[in-house]
Amino acid sequence: MGPPRGDPPPTTVEYEPVSVKDLLVEMKDTSEHLIDLSYSAVLLNNGEIATEVLRLEERMDVLQLRARMSLLMAARNPADAEKLAPVLGIVSGAEKISDAAGDIAKVVLEEVGLPSAMRAALPEAVETLVRASVEEDSPYAGRTLLDINLESETGVRVIAIRRGSEWILNPGPDTEIRAEDVTLLRGPDAGIEDVYGTITGVEYSPPEIADSEIEDLDRAVDSIVLMKNLSELAVDLAYGSILFDTVELAEEVRNLEVEVDALRSRFEAWTLRAAGDAPDPVALRGLLHLGFSTEEISDAALEISEGILREIDVHPVVELAVQESDEIIVRVSVESGSAIEDTSLVDGVPESDVSMNVLAVRRPEAGWMLVPDADTQLQGGDVLIAKGTRTSAETFRALASA
Repeated sequence: MGPPRGDPPPTTVEYEPVSVKDLLVEMKDTSEHLIDLSYSAVLLNNGEIATEVLRLEERMDVLQLRARMSLLMAARNPADAEKLAPVLGIVSGAEKISDAAGDIAKVVLEEVGLPSAMRAALPEAVETLVRASVEEDSPYAGRTLLDINLESETGVRVIAIRRGSEWILNPGPDTEIRAEDVTLLRGPDAGIEDVYGTITGVEYSPPEIADSEIEDLDRAVDSIVLMKNLSELAVDLAYGSILFDTVELAEEVRNLEVEVDALRSRFEAWTLRAAGDAPDPVALRGLLHLGFSTEEISDAALEISEGILREIDVHPVVELAVQESDEIIVRVSVESGSAIEDTSLVDGVPESDVSMNVLAVRRPEAGWMLVPDADTQLQGGDVLIAKGTRTSAETFRALASA
């Protein structure tokens, strides 16, 4: 996939000694941002964000080429090749996620056609995300995020910064905002309005949201949003499975991939039914593109975790990539009679003495529940996907056991 329109052709990538560990970490972060930005571009019908997706996709192309070169140089014998195979799975899966995200962005840029009901799904799907260029006279220019105290004051987060052709993903407190930076902001509408105006000097115009009167179309849009959320979770678990060498997480990736496949089948049926009632069936073409690309993302997640499913030993370079963080993702089964059975989740955090954030619950009779509601009560038989420190994870497992 080529660079954004109007940009120069891709630069030549030559081999240079680089840290494979750092490349893997950056590819993981880039994959997650690409999914987030591409769907936000669609839900907001925002061509500026879609263009940033293609710029970030070009960055991923460079990362995966450098990673492949480094891995080829590292394979000295059959044993090395066997252990490096799962790492190549990460590279290949990340590339497919990048391509799928680029295809989603092009639904907006090439005006393939999307129903207005896509915007109606926005409040339940994601917070508002905008692209804002920092003006020379912005009060934020030349200051760090810690100094600005943006998130505490407004609820708005700077999730990424593009400085020329370079990207700063997940900027931290010491990151400085500079004039001419392109910032990607996420947060509530009220906060976005104030911050956008302060950064750009231009008034923020929120996207228009229209309801649909076609029931089957509403179902199709809801399915796409659920497929998006499940695919994002699958990618998160896939990286977690290989970084933490956890077969349990890889098995959940496989479960999620099966669920996304089933959802796509129902989604296509509802979209075709809706076409008969839609005043302009051609406007639904974009939905079909989204369905295909979303399934590609879940398939890529499964490819990333394939080495773990086949019980291939993780190469030491992957172990190095995870040593920088004490935070891990775990799968925990709630046993009947355990200490956390019948406890409530408040914003994904169980009412217990352990600090774990529950990302999703898989319940035998109900399927997947993502980011559980505050009134969700845990039941025996629930399978929880949770994130927290290693110490908290061990305590959490003990609480879930009878």
